[in-house]
Amino acid sequence: MPIPENLNQEKLAEAALAILSLSSFGDPMGVRAWKGMDWDLMNVLFEKEWISDPVGKQKSIVMSEEGVKLAEEFLEKYFGK
Repeated sequence: MPIPENLNQEKLAEAALAILSLSSFGDPMGVRAWKGMDWDLMNVLFEKEWISDPVGKQKSIVMSEEGVKLAEEFLEKYFGK
């Protein structure tokens, strides 16, 4: 299902990156996270260069350095106390 047009895609992408970071883990390739989100939303994160290409057989993606940094910021921004 495509992202509904009545939702702010930018805010949704930020919140999704923050939530994605909750399943992140260290790996020799960098920081990875399980890709258990809507494919359209994962593609938005990829287009922003926050994650590696989600298409493929792997069950996780690699978060870019910028993606890791922004995920921490967005997690605090949207869900911090």
